[in-house]
Amino acid sequence: MSNVKLGLLVFWPTFWTGFPIKMVIVLLLLAAHIHPWEGIGLEALLFLSIPIDIWALGLCARTVFLERLSIDSPKGMGLRLWAQWALFSAIYLPLLYFVVGGAKALAKSATHATVQFVEESFMVIPVAEKITIELLMWATPTTLVLIAMLYGWMFGLGTLAQRQVRASTAVNGSFQDIVYQWDAIRIPKDQPLLLTAFMGAGVVVVFLFWNLIPVSTHHPHEEYQFIDIKKVEKKIVPKEAIKTAENVLARAEATIKELEKENSGVEKPKNDKAQAGKEESKPSPK
Repeated sequence: MSNVKLGLLVFWPTFWTGFPIKMVIVLLLLAAHIHPWEGIGLEALLFLSIPIDIWALGLCARTVFLERLSIDSPKGMGLRLWAQWALFSAIYLPLLYFVVGGAKALAKSATHATVQFVEESFMVIPVAEKITIELLMWATPTTLVLIAMLYGWMFGLGTLAQRQVRASTAVNGSFQDIVYQWDAIRIPKDQPLLLTAFMGAGVVVVFLFWNLIPVSTHHPHEEYQFIDIKKVEKKIVPKEAIKTAENVLARAEATIKELEKENSGVEKPKNDKAQAGKEESKPSPK
């Protein structure tokens, strides 16, 4: 088996085996209001991922060795292989980042210069077509460089895994014996204990999540004055509202009539007195 194929066969199931557990850690960090992609959150995620990666790598590598190569890996292979892969990735992945970034910058510069030369010499390219052409011109070589660097990374991982293959021993027995041994790796003998531990871990994670999650319910400010509204507004019924308005208008009309009567009774005496005063003020004829 080639180094690239062996590296991919071991790396891919290892990634997806540990990914769900890492997502639980990410959710707990987010619930604690800690970003898992920067600062102390990233450091905590990387630190807590170490035992998960060691376990997942040992499990998947033993399975691949047994299923595809019919060999039994030595004990402690997960820790040794993880240490070698971690050291190699710590050197290679930063190199991959800088190489791909440099290729991207160079491709963008060359693309911009080419498009500018075409527009100055031949024709003006419309905006939509210009964006598409530029994207294809710099993304294609960048993608090819990325694929080549990933191929080199997988080649390195497979080369390190080949050392563990050479240190392994061949499995003696029929195909059924190999299948039984492969199942024994993934399925523990004490399944009720595994189920109990899994449920207990789930309960602990749920309690941690709800204790760490911040309060999201909106609360009023401390200086806000509450208004105690005890009376509940009644629904407005049109018929009752019209009847109430008619009664109010009738009472208002009766009140206005009474006021008019009172005013008319007060004005008459005042007019009589005024008229009598005028008659007395007239001089008597001699």
